[in-house]
Amino acid sequence: MKQTATEWLFEKLWETPKDKLTWNAILEQAKEMEKQQMKDATLDNVTTNKGLRKIFENQFEQYFSETYGYKEI
Repeated sequence: MKQTATEWLFEKLWETPKDKLTWNAILEQAKEMEKQQMKDATLDNVTTNKGLRKIFENQFEQYFSETYGYKEI
């Protein structure tokens, strides 16, 4: 079973010694994981046609960038 970005973030924050905690790096990594999970959930089983899949991927990237304000992983 896959781990969600939220579960990973909690685990990472819990396990990392507080004197070595780099909040920004951990947060950015969690955001990347969340985006990839959203992308996978959106595009899984959409189509096997590579051309159509690329169009859907581009639409997802545009939506994600406009909605959440950060770009490709």
